[in-house]
Amino acid sequence: MTRYKQAEFEEDDSSSVGSVQLTEGVSATTTHIRYHTGTTLWKTRSLLEKCLLVLTAVLLLLVFLLGMLLSATGRGEPALQVLHVGPHTADEQYCLTVPCVTAAASMLSSLDMSVNPCDDFYQYACGGWVRSNPIPDGKSMWGTFGKLEQQNQLVVKNVLEKPFIELKSKAEEKAKMYYLSCMDSNETIEALGAKPMLNLLKKVGGWNISAVDGKPFNVSAWDLQNTIQILQNRYNMGGLFSWAVGEDDRNSSRHVIQIDQGGLTLPTRDNYLNKTANQKILAAYLDYMTKIGVLLGGEENSTRAQMAAVIAFETQIAEITSPPEDRRDEEKLYHLMPLSEVQQTAPFMSWQKYFQDAMSPTKRKVTGKEMVVVYAPEYLSKLSAIVTNYTHTTEGKIILNNYLVWQTVRSLTACLSKAFRDAYKGLRKALVGSEGGEEPWRYCVTDTNNVLGFAIGAMFVREVFHGNSKPMAEAMINEVRDAFKANLKNLTWMDNETRDAAESKADAITDMIGFPNYILNPDQLDDKYKDLDIRQYEYFENNLRVNQYNLRRNVEKLDQPVNKTRWGMTPPTVNAYYTPTKNQIVFPAGILQAPFYDIEHPLSLNFGGMGVVMGHELTHAFDDQGREYDQNGNLHQWWNNETIAKFKERTECVVDQYSDYEINNKHLNGRQTLGENIADNGGLKAAYHAYLKWASAHHEELPLPGLNLTHRQLFFLSFAQVWCSSSTDEATNLQIEKDPHSPARFRVIGPLSNLPEFSQEFSCPSGSKMNPKSKCEVW
Repeated sequence: MTRYKQAEFEEDDSSSVGSVQLTEGVSATTTHIRYHTGTTLWKTRSLLEKCLLVLTAVLLLLVFLLGMLLSATGRGEPALQVLHVGPHTADEQYCLTVPCVTAAASMLSSLDMSVNPCDDFYQYACGGWVRSNPIPDGKSMWGTFGKLEQQNQLVVKNVLEKPFIELKSKAEEKAKMYYLSCMDSNETIEALGAKPMLNLLKKVGGWNISAVDGKPFNVSAWDLQNTIQILQNRYNMGGLFSWAVGEDDRNSSRHVIQIDQGGLTLPTRDNYLNKTANQKILAAYLDYMTKIGVLLGGEENSTRAQMAAVIAFETQIAEITSPPEDRRDEEKLYHLMPLSEVQQTAPFMSWQKYFQDAMSPTKRKVTGKEMVVVYAPEYLSKLSAIVTNYTHTTEGKIILNNYLVWQTVRSLTACLSKAFRDAYKGLRKALVGSEGGEEPWRYCVTDTNNVLGFAIGAMFVREVFHGNSKPMAEAMINEVRDAFKANLKNLTWMDNETRDAAESKADAITDMIGFPNYILNPDQLDDKYKDLDIRQYEYFENNLRVNQYNLRRNVEKLDQPVNKTRWGMTPPTVNAYYTPTKNQIVFPAGILQAPFYDIEHPLSLNFGGMGVVMGHELTHAFDDQGREYDQNGNLHQWWNNETIAKFKERTECVVDQYSDYEINNKHLNGRQTLGENIADNGGLKAAYHAYLKWASAHHEELPLPGLNLTHRQLFFLSFAQVWCSSSTDEATNLQIEKDPHSPARFRVIGPLSNLPEFSQEFSCPSGSKMNPKSKCEVW
């Protein structure tokens, strides 16, 4: 996917291939709900693990049956032949290595042979998978990405549960301590109940929802500037707007303060503005807020009324928030200005004082001349008018404080006792169709990876990552890049000068594979986390310290040169990304595994899986946003106007194509998903032609047993089966509203129906559903 999210605290501003892991409305830390499991060996297995055990047995049986079938046919011998699964021999007609047979069995079991591939290739490729893989309890979406992620979680769990003495660094010890604090084996979290949050409320100046130490909130002593600075600059919480130190789009060698719109709790502005369609969600949100307020000592009726006023305030923010489809032109979003101009635009607080306070950990001076990038000046102006209006009355001040403190409270409820975590179930059900409830260890592995992901990455890499995967993946990237460049000469809408510049940009794209090398050096890894204090029995406080650590790490970058090798995803992550300001593609170790990539698989499968992922990320450099950045990662116009016009004409075809797709009686937003759709189409084309070139230079690979498909056809099947998935209706609807990716079905159908080579390989007649007469092509 393409995620050009300005002003967020991430290692990098990047674009990834996988669907957004929707935060489902409240916060990344409150989307998982934990429960306690039984004690027997079978009961301790999750539904997923039980299903996987059963599926493994079925696959082994299928392998055996395939062997029997192949041995008994084509030889004219009445006696049963024994099939030897193992290394190749010279006279074999099929690839009978264990990886080949296992892959064939898996691909065969995923098929729906009753479907004509020229009618619906997604259903043909994934119908069997969907039938055999019901959404696990507690999940709202389930697919290949999720299954591989859960396998990686199990690897991480096993290494985190090793004795401290076996760990290689202090950073890894911190990761284990954080994991233990999350697992809460001695039930410290339960015993503390609301106490950690009540202590925090006292430190931030109180909350009108609940009395702190028996004292009501003192609105007469309340100050907006002070409250914002405490919550955002001391505890790194959100509200009203977002900001971060990031790479300057127009000068990507330097860091700059970036300010953007923000401040909504629910996933989309439409959740607030379309009240009829979102009535269930808004009611569940108010119930959730009320439950949390009561758990913190609030009286129910008063709490409900005050929380309703907070929702009304958030609705006003939603009204001035621009939808994502209107924020795709990076050049129009970028506004470089001195802080003094921000002050004139939004005078509801002192921006110089605010950022001077934010920089206090580094003692860096901030003046009105400080140049900052504002991505939403109109939003800030309208926000200032709304906030100023609220500050004119006592009631308005109380609502503002309730809203700001709520942003902190809701971000930390997952760090409190079970009653607080359970309060989220109703809202989660309304948003994504599932209450959650994954095993505690899975929640805690994910949480630990979010906090100390590169310490976790060191442990993960030592366990599972094969050293020879890196050079082989590197070679595949270069082959896909060469295929993309070779196709440029076929694009008649490009002028020669722009084509040459595009080829230079493609050549300049750097890549990082697997993991950053420093994580295997204990001293360097320890240095990264040296300022992060983690204690085994202080889960709530650990999260506060993590927030403060992340804020300090971010503001420290302001006067530092940009580190072009900084990673934005942790090694176990099942995803990949492109960073426009670095002109860089990154593939973590977590995705360099089957079914995406296996060094022992036929290359048709690897190119169809990982090769398309590589092509997808590379094409992001040339999608409707990435094309605005040059080969050095700087935002400026490096195409001529005529070529830009022709490019936009072709992208409108893609917008219209995907806007016509419909699911759950909802049309996709072809403009919101444009960048990802361009990358999906361009990535598939580049990877396929890279495979054809590889195949022409090598001996033909043996076919897979049981699948009457050529390797060219297997390329397309491998590509499609990466996207086999299921989703609740609610999660699908949320994805359509929020996600820059199209739903999985259309990530298969869309690109394949645009690629003539696919129809040739499957003999799809012109005018069939998978071979429409009208096709879209950008790259």
